[in-house]
Amino acid sequence: MEFDCDGLLFAPIFYEDSVRFLAEYEKKNIPVVMIDSNISEENKHAYVGQDAFQSGYLAGRLISFAVKNERQVLIFKITREIESTSVYLQRIDGFYSYFKDHDELTNFKFSEITIKDSGIDQLCLEMFKGINSVFVPNSRAYIVARFLEENNIKGVRIIGFDLLNENIEYLNKGIIDFLINQRPEEQGYMGINYLYKKLVLKETVEDVHYIPLEIILKENYLPSKK
Repeated sequence: MEFDCDGLLFAPIFYEDSVRFLAEYEKKNIPVVMIDSNISEENKHAYVGQDAFQSGYLAGRLISFAVKNERQVLIFKITREIESTSVYLQRIDGFYSYFKDHDELTNFKFSEITIKDSGIDQLCLEMFKGINSVFVPNSRAYIVARFLEENNIKGVRIIGFDLLNENIEYLNKGIIDFLINQRPEEQGYMGINYLYKKLVLKETVEDVHYIPLEIILKENYLPSKK
């Protein structure tokens, strides 16, 4: 809080801590641009990132493809002890909303399981009994994929987020079917570009810029060149 600066680029990882931090930082009256998660009420600050609700909605559409028989869908919440981010909840809300908006999809049944990030050994075979699809609303899809591989469970479609190395490993193995990429490098670049235009060029800048939703499959994944 004592750090003196002209602008702030902020990735609010922990929701409650970030809300308190932002509330205090507003007293400095400097431009703030958030990336990854938009936790600002009534859009008080600029935001560069995905529309979390729409990304969950998209995941629902992907789950619905090519399904004729009854399908049991498991929403697998793998969270940190203090994680309750709004983006996480918005994705789940968007996921359910897709099926509410398409009431012809009557052959889908839903269940939810929550485990702590520190307790991944809590996974058991009973959790996946009769399950056809798994939606993991954060970057931890690889944890489910690893369990399915170790227990030789096949035929379960998995959808998750983010191009973590662990997720890519199971995407290439064909265990994770879809990853929704948030383009984190582009978010950081555009966040700094926003502050540059606002502070240096004194230009009028749009306060909200949504990054396009990018669907990554095994067939179209291209490693980034660094």
